[in-house]
Amino acid sequence: MFLFILFTLFLYSRFHEDARFEKFAEKFFLTELCSNPVNFHYTLSDPAAYEIDESTLTLPVYHAGQASEELEKIRAVLAALRKFHPENMSAANQYTYILLSTYLTAAENCSSYLYYEEPLSPSSGVQSSLPVLLAEYRLSSAEDIENYLSILSQIPAYLEGIALYEREKAQYGLFMSDASADKVIEQCDTLMNRQALEAESHFLETTFTQRLTKLVEQGLIEASEAEQWQAENKRLLTTVVAPAYDRLADELTLLKGSGTNTQGLACYENGREYYQACLRLSTGSYRTVPEIKKMLSNDFEKNYVSLITLLREYPALSDSLPSVNSTFPAVSPEKILAGLQQIIAEDFPAIPQQTGCTVKYVDEALEPYSAPAFYMVPPIDDMTENTIYINRLDTAEGLSLFTTLAHEGYPGHLYQTVYSGSYLRSIDASPLRSILSYGGYIEGWATYTELLSYDYAIRLTKDVHPETEALYLAEKLNRQVQLCLYSILDIIIHYEGAPYERVCEILSAIGISEDETMRAVYEYIIEEPCNYLKYYLGYLEIEALKEQAETVWTESSGESAFTLYRFHRFLLENGPADFRTLSRLLETTRLSGRSYLLEKKN
Repeated sequence: MFLFILFTLFLYSRFHEDARFEKFAEKFFLTELCSNPVNFHYTLSDPAAYEIDESTLTLPVYHAGQASEELEKIRAVLAALRKFHPENMSAANQYTYILLSTYLTAAENCSSYLYYEEPLSPSSGVQSSLPVLLAEYRLSSAEDIENYLSILSQIPAYLEGIALYEREKAQYGLFMSDASADKVIEQCDTLMNRQALEAESHFLETTFTQRLTKLVEQGLIEASEAEQWQAENKRLLTTVVAPAYDRLADELTLLKGSGTNTQGLACYENGREYYQACLRLSTGSYRTVPEIKKMLSNDFEKNYVSLITLLREYPALSDSLPSVNSTFPAVSPEKILAGLQQIIAEDFPAIPQQTGCTVKYVDEALEPYSAPAFYMVPPIDDMTENTIYINRLDTAEGLSLFTTLAHEGYPGHLYQTVYSGSYLRSIDASPLRSILSYGGYIEGWATYTELLSYDYAIRLTKDVHPETEALYLAEKLNRQVQLCLYSILDIIIHYEGAPYERVCEILSAIGISEDETMRAVYEYIIEEPCNYLKYYLGYLEIEALKEQAETVWTESSGESAFTLYRFHRFLLENGPADFRTLSRLLETTRLSGRSYLLEKKN
């Protein structure tokens, strides 16, 4: 009877704690999603499954002093989280608990430095990302159309709140430089071009019309209704959205001159400390900044020496590199994606569902402000349709398109998103895991697969054109050297406080001496701290995990225990996550042989 009572109490504590935590996790998940109707719409295709009326959601509007309130909200969630007892949870809930706790702690550290965040970055700010999200906003019903138009009507208040935040930044001496402000002002003028709106050729008009036309063809709405909604869309864009962008540009014009620092974060008070916190949150790496710099420096030296050695062995490569794209077959993006799915099958597990992908091209108006390519993440409850955008301005055909589609498609972002999402649903994991942001894991994986695609390109062409093997290897090394160098510069600028002149010396030492190029590199790193590190440090952390896996699995099971297939499956089924958690997870397999979940409180 005593043993029976003990066992009953054990089962009660286990199931009770699991139920409490799952309820907490779902509430946090929905609270985060409902705070922004655009993010909500992109994350869930069936809000009714969570009993949420999407039409009631509104864009978040910043109010005075809200920056400190956001920090208190994070601390309140952390305090509530620490009341749980993960040792009494299932292994799956333990892992979710550890990921959430680690993520929120990193977010708290970063948010404690008020007004350092920049929502209007010239490269990735709200002013340019919002129009792209609106152009791809899913319209599947009349309700979706009404919700979309409602969001357009809320944009003035949304941008006014951001302008208020920028004024508060300026009061603390943290406003952007005049050069950055000029870029954002120009974007506001260009993205909501009045002539294009009047001519009904603006991409937010043409894409809206295209989506409505599909609904008419499917019989979901009437043609007369579509005409009325098109007219309302035009009215909102010309009389509501465009003036809101004008007012934002005017606010930034008035604030010009208040941004006294034209250098990196190190030149602000507490800037170095904020940079360390931002680096940890954005990359998921728990190494110190000096350790990271040494890691990058060693990698740079290795690849730079390899590249120089290769160029000396094949002197003709120097002249061939500028035209490397022409050496790879010029085929359509769709054929490249299909070919990549076939060639990766040996080293990557298959996606357990049918997945479609549409390749689109960035609208000409957005080309100067968009990445060379980007992947639109589908809803977590319906990943059957995916979209990849190609920027013709920055992505040439041939090898460049091949490696870009490996990064964005297979086995990069699309593949990782769909595989991980499908796997998490198959084990009934908390949807909370899908909204925790692990930039280093996500972009590190895509960079890892992009670099791997150079080897695939060699495999595809060496029989017919054996000379491309050395050429593609040189291009791969050149890519690594470039990304690694820019990551080192990120640290030198933001952590060590290097001025522009020092950056020019470093770039000139490896042959980059054009004033325009050096200025562009410097300004981009100033405006996007930690961004290059998300990609390249994330890649190096994955390579470090691979070495760790080889050691751990070989020691526990023998020489044949490690395969790329097993390693990729480990990463895909346990991520997205920070790299410290993944490393600790690997160590548990040394003793237990398990390769998925942590079994004890961390």
